[in-house]
Amino acid sequence: MKSIAVVGASLAGLSTVRALRAEGYDGSITVIGDERHHPYDRPPLSKGFLRGDLDADALALGSPDEYADLSVRWLLGERAVRLEPAARAVTLTGGRELRADAVVIASGARPRTIAGAEGLAGVHTLRTLDDAVALRTDLREGLPRVVVIGAGFIGAEVASTAHALGLDVTVVEAAEVPLERALGRDMALVCSSLHTDHGVRLLCGVGVAGLTGEGRVTGVRLTDGRLLTADVVVVGVGVRPATGWLAGSGIVVDDGVVCDAGCATNIPGVVAVGDVARCPNPFTGRSVRIEHWTNATEQPKTAARTLLSGTSAPAPAQPPYFWSDQYQARIQLAGHVDPDDQPQLIEGDLDSRSFVAVYRRHGHDVAVLAVNRPKLFNRLRRTLTPIPAAVAPVASQPRPVSRTQGGHR
Repeated sequence: MKSIAVVGASLAGLSTVRALRAEGYDGSITVIGDERHHPYDRPPLSKGFLRGDLDADALALGSPDEYADLSVRWLLGERAVRLEPAARAVTLTGGRELRADAVVIASGARPRTIAGAEGLAGVHTLRTLDDAVALRTDLREGLPRVVVIGAGFIGAEVASTAHALGLDVTVVEAAEVPLERALGRDMALVCSSLHTDHGVRLLCGVGVAGLTGEGRVTGVRLTDGRLLTADVVVVGVGVRPATGWLAGSGIVVDDGVVCDAGCATNIPGVVAVGDVARCPNPFTGRSVRIEHWTNATEQPKTAARTLLSGTSAPAPAQPPYFWSDQYQARIQLAGHVDPDDQPQLIEGDLDSRSFVAVYRRHGHDVAVLAVNRPKLFNRLRRTLTPIPAAVAPVASQPRPVSRTQGGHR
């Protein structure tokens, strides 16, 4: 193997390059990225960078000296539009073709949006550095009224940041309880209460019927008939894995690129990593996409070993982990929560928004959640063990274990 193409100049893509070199691979590596930026850290985009505390240089994940040591060829501002696995050929926008002996799919995910948002100024998603720059500019224009659609972790972090900037913020969430899928109902109620604790309006159990405005957004119309005045709208309703460019390639895609436990796809010499990869997780016993920052750093080590050895072996059974910073509170979760899992308070109290809870399933500790209690959380996180097959329910549909850019995120 003399050449490897990595499609995706993200944290997962860079981590794959680092892992390949650490494993002793000394052939050529080309990284293709549709953004014009070298890899950067996404979690601060909804927090420190959006507030203006950090500049773009502070987000860089690598230095020129490291890139020189890694000996990488960067093709930035280039989008992969097709993969021909038999020839290991990646076609770029404009028809340029890159051939390699192996391909790493690290193309990540694209943010979902809502109907009517296209071409309407003041409506934002937040996934990239350019997205964050545009949103930050809008938030600095006077004192805009901000409506955040979606109370997941990205939406919650943006709402928290906008509130810290002194702005009027409303959060709209279609679910009755925000974050219930990630945290379970009881703990989700506690964590979502951070919004109302700080005077941010939280509207749950109601959808968005459409946006108003000509040229620029002026409001958000809800399905119950209410109209929210808005100068800035942030859409945080999840992401889709970026797999459209793989159409016709023969790569199996089902809510992401389907891989085995070693990140290998159904095509020899092609692996997938990061938000786009759906792999059996040795901790949960499920096949999932894990949209977490930690997964994007650890999973590439497995993919690199698979690619270079030709043998696919699972990674160690580490519990999925993410964090989110909201309203001066750090929320940390390790493991995997199902709706029937019972949280037990271990330390602190819920009213103070400072506590640690452990989730149990049939007598097994399957997850730990902490708010502003990092020390005990880190200790308990290390005690979690893989979920036994006998107590790991079979999901009818695969679903991502949602990161957010807070932990990516």
